[in-house]
Amino acid sequence: MTRKAAVTTWLEKRNGAVFTVYASFAAFAAYFCMYAFRKPFAVAQFAGFDFLGMDYKTILIIAQILGYMLSKGIGIKIIAELIRARRPLLMVLFMGIAEAALVLFAVVPPPANVVFLFMNGLPLGLIWGIVFSYIEGRKRTDIMAMVLCSSFVLASGFVKTVGKVVMNWGVSEFSMPFVTGAIFFGPLLASLWMLESLPPPTDEDRSLRTERIPMRGPERRKFFLAFAPGLVFMLAANLGLTAFRDFRDNYMADIWQTLGRGRSSAIFTATEAPIALGVLIVLALLLLVKDNFRALVINHLAILSGFAIVGAATLLYERQLLPPAPWMILVGFGLFLSYFPFNGVVFDRLIAAFAYKSNAGFLIYVADFFGYLASVGVLAYKSFFQKSMTHVDFFIVASHVISVFGIIATVLSLAYFTARRRTWRPERRLASPPGA
Repeated sequence: MTRKAAVTTWLEKRNGAVFTVYASFAAFAAYFCMYAFRKPFAVAQFAGFDFLGMDYKTILIIAQILGYMLSKGIGIKIIAELIRARRPLLMVLFMGIAEAALVLFAVVPPPANVVFLFMNGLPLGLIWGIVFSYIEGRKRTDIMAMVLCSSFVLASGFVKTVGKVVMNWGVSEFSMPFVTGAIFFGPLLASLWMLESLPPPTDEDRSLRTERIPMRGPERRKFFLAFAPGLVFMLAANLGLTAFRDFRDNYMADIWQTLGRGRSSAIFTATEAPIALGVLIVLALLLLVKDNFRALVINHLAILSGFAIVGAATLLYERQLLPPAPWMILVGFGLFLSYFPFNGVVFDRLIAAFAYKSNAGFLIYVADFFGYLASVGVLAYKSFFQKSMTHVDFFIVASHVISVFGIIATVLSLAYFTARRRTWRPERRLASPPGA
């Protein structure tokens, strides 16, 4: 018996707290490491460069997001149809391509190296779906997904801190991203090994959360049409959240610079850690909710609360009732309280509540595709039509817009699914396709 098989057997006998901790850590570590290939460049300023009359850093951000957005569109098919045997190969392949693109970004002079940030984003957008596929459809998916979601809050700040430290070693802004990625490649492979050692969902998991199966084109269309109005409202709320979250993430260094805290390399980790911990504690309580539809409703209420916190905290900051650091932390808390559920939990509970054999990866990637499309639109709007507005002022306006828009969309989504529950009759579904 191989070591991985031995670990799998050991975990099968401990499908409780031990399994949950092991699986949560493996998923967290894998996605945490991915961020080292995606976000370190955002801590650099790239001052003195411009392209097509735009700030060069904005061009780089848009290029990477375009690649990331395209990968989400591709992922609607790839992740929805993903089978277990292909997961590790695709994970290593995609991460290798992303690192190679960062090497080329360092050696090819600007502005020609813009294309390599696009190539870097293209494979990275598929990693979330691969990692989430290891943990979805289990009785403790909520807590595992929340730990997984906390990875991109903590990682975003941490890899920027590492990137700044790497530049303090004398590494250039253009070489820093691939050096940072190389530091995390070994831990990435170790976390993938841990994910691969997880046993498949048990009979109890399938009974409680509905069997998860690959979905081909006709199955995806049928599923979407079965819940179309509610899904459209959910996608609308997530669309605004993704654009807002991406703007915050990409320009956090610039925002802190304006707020007078830009010199500290630890500010990113110091402010993001309490956000991740707070959101994790609040949403982890969903594990106590056995009824899937009730959990779906509670997810909606958490999303509503997050939108309200974003708007209220910004209003207090504008009236000088909140200092900059607490404002940024509260906005981040509200943002991620709303954003975390859309990265798997709310869709996982939706599938379970209506007992529809499918997979959450499909819905996650539909939501992400339109979310990152909106993100590109926001960046383009800021660059061409609000060029003179500071990042802080734009962030304040965006906070108010996303708060109002998100509350309306979430209320409509909750109303639809509450009504749909009364008329829903589960259908007989086909057995799992071979290789699932």
